[in-house]
Amino acid sequence: MPYSRPTNASLWELHLTGIPGLQHVHHWISIPFCIMYLVTLTGNSTLLCVIKADPSLHAPMFLFLSMLAVIDLVMSTSITPKMLGIFWFHSTAISLDACLTQMYFVHALSVMESGVLVAMAFDRYVAICNPLQYLSILTSPVVAAIGLATLLRAVVFMSPLTFQIHRLPLCSPAVVDHSYCEHMAVLKLACGDAAFSNTYSLSVSTCVGSFDSLLIALSYGLILRAVLSLSSSQARKKAFGTCSSHLCVMALFYILGLLSMYMEKYCQELAPQVLLADLYLLIPPAFNPLIYGIRMKQIRDGARRVISR
Repeated sequence: MPYSRPTNASLWELHLTGIPGLQHVHHWISIPFCIMYLVTLTGNSTLLCVIKADPSLHAPMFLFLSMLAVIDLVMSTSITPKMLGIFWFHSTAISLDACLTQMYFVHALSVMESGVLVAMAFDRYVAICNPLQYLSILTSPVVAAIGLATLLRAVVFMSPLTFQIHRLPLCSPAVVDHSYCEHMAVLKLACGDAAFSNTYSLSVSTCVGSFDSLLIALSYGLILRAVLSLSSSQARKKAFGTCSSHLCVMALFYILGLLSMYMEKYCQELAPQVLLADLYLLIPPAFNPLIYGIRMKQIRDGARRVISR
């Protein structure tokens, strides 16, 4: 079914195109997207249930993992059902308020996820490099303060984006060439001067991504230095395997995020940039519970104890 742009769309209602140029294969694209969403729901929900039910998992590491699971669940749910509605039922209409709400959640939760990944890297550094002081450093108030700081940073950085675009007049046809309300895609509808909003979005995303990835690289660099000093080759192999899997997932999150943002700004081909932006929000939430949760012996043992009870 060919896609036609609505020409009489109200400025209070926008239309999402899905993946521009690939509307004829939306049904096929929806299959892996739906599978990743189901994996995200199942994996993160299971992780949260196991951590909540087993008192032995109420440690700082698993509290950070719970934060990550909640963020992934909310972020995926804020975009995927609407995306699948576009792919399956050509349900392109979305109200302006719903679009701005979705935009805020997507970008704020991305910043929160980045902050939690930094916290998890710091947690691993303390656990491996200062194991005797682990519980005295990462106390419950400290973990709560880190979570609150992560939330406040996201609100402070991302609120101006939504505020600015809410004040800008939007022009018809109100068609967003994207599968969700991505900031730069919506900003292309602005009739007024959007230079500040564009610059602010690029600057904040670049600074947050670069600064957080630098802190993660520093933490894991110190961890690897400590691992290399271990006398047991088996312990070194296990630590390298854990660190490499964590770093691969983190690199995927930051590389896909920054690439999708700069492609949205500078690339003329819409399909690759939209597809990359979709994968950036769908792949990490599906892989995080597998890499950080199921591969951990404590989580598997906790799941067995919960099931046996």
